[in-house]
Amino acid sequence: MYAESRVMNAARASAPAKSAKPVDLDRYVPAYLTWIANKLSRSASQHYLNLFDVGIETWRCLVLLAIEGSISAQQVSKVIGLDKASVSRCFKAMQETGLIRVELDPNDGRARVAVLTPKGRALHDQIRDVALERERAFLSVLSKQEVETLIGLLRRLHENLPAVEAATQAFIDRNYPNAAKRPRKRAPEEE
Repeated sequence: MYAESRVMNAARASAPAKSAKPVDLDRYVPAYLTWIANKLSRSASQHYLNLFDVGIETWRCLVLLAIEGSISAQQVSKVIGLDKASVSRCFKAMQETGLIRVELDPNDGRARVAVLTPKGRALHDQIRDVALERERAFLSVLSKQEVETLIGLLRRLHENLPAVEAATQAFIDRNYPNAAKRPRKRAPEEE
């Protein structure tokens, strides 16, 4: 049982009784995924800041640039799930530090894409070594077969996200009909 579960269970014990059963955090998959992702990202970002003076967003952009060669802020946003404004700010900072240059997209002369500079590629390669060591240590509690199973399961879950959004919207439409009449609010990360 995670420490967070114990804290949440203690908080629930002191809360007034409710008719609905609370979420069981020991079995609620989104909680585990969130806890793991947040803790991995936060600690990785701290290491990358200390060693290379860049945070996790820059690292994520560097990874996609190394794979794709050139990529737009919109494409990064779509792949990673960050809002486009954050990616654009990250690109601007990366350009100012000489990690990328911005060019017109050869396939669409109106769109702009980021391209790694030699300095950006060298930084990617340095951080990659730290990132791969972190992944190795993280997965060290699993067998090779379990790692392959985990990757397959995560891929399927990722591909299922559009169905999750559709099911959520259908649930809201059925159970909260007045919500459909209100204008949709954007989450802060979407702005």
